[in-house]
Parts: sequence; C-alpha cells; structure tokens
Amino acid sequence: NKSEFITKCRTCRQQLRECSQKAAHHEGMSSDEELAPTEEAEFQKSKDNILEDSRKIFEDVHADFCDIRKILLKFQEWKEKFPDSYCDAYISFCLPKLLNPLIRVQLINWNPLEVGMIFQRNFTDLEEMPWLKAVEEFSDAKNSSES
Repeated sequence: NKSEFITKCRTCRQQLRECSQKAAHHEGMSSDEELAPTEEAEFQKSKDNILEDSRKIFEDVHADFCDIRKILLKFQEWKEKFPDSYCDAYISFCLPKLLNPLIRVQLINWNPLEVGMIFQRNFTDLEEMPWLKAVEEFSDAKNSSES
C-alpha cells in the first residue's frame, strides 16, 4: 500500500534526523515529492524517449497538413472565396477537433509548473507557442472579415 510505504519512509527519515542531529528540522518543511537521483535519471530518460517519439508522429505527413498556420490559411481562403459553403460546413465546430492532435503534440513538452524556470531551461510560455499565435491570427482575420 502506497500510504503505508510513505509512512515508513517518513518514520525512517525522522529517525535518521534524530540520530544525526546535524541540522535543525522544521516540521512540515520536508517533502515526499523529491526524487532520488536514480529515479530522476530514469524519469528524464523516459521523458526524452517520449519527446523523441513525439517528433516522429507527423514525419510522414506533408507539411501543408501538419502546420497549423498553413491549415488555417486554407480555411481562411475557403471562407473568403466561398463564404456560403464555408458557413454551411460548420467549420467553426470542426476546427477544434481538426487541430487537437497537432496542438497536443506541441504541448507534450510544456509544463505549466515550470513557469519560474524560464531562464534555467529552454521553456516556451504558452502565449508564445506557434499554434496559439496561428489560432489568434486566424481568429483576428475571421473577426475583421465579419465586420
């Protein structure tokens, strides 16, 4: 049982602290969330494998069909050339489902909890991600053409 394991770990750490008395311990300041170096290395290796696999997902897809900006440009052209057909096809309801896999692949490496780590890692803020900028541009173009 996981809770029993955690309790045993806490008790063991507490006994070690009491025996060593090297540093003053402040109750509530320790964390069970810290990983051992071997676990950290294993986690990083697994994460790297997942990221490597994610880069291969769309490798056999033509660039026009895996680039969100290019896809949205095609829909924008369709709307401008054939507005009735575009409206009848309910494209605004289809786009989220169409773009979902492409966006998910771009979000695989994004971790919202690493916001404070911007200068320590190669981190992209959500607002700076290419897919969000493309969707915003499409939305702005859509709104300006409707007015």
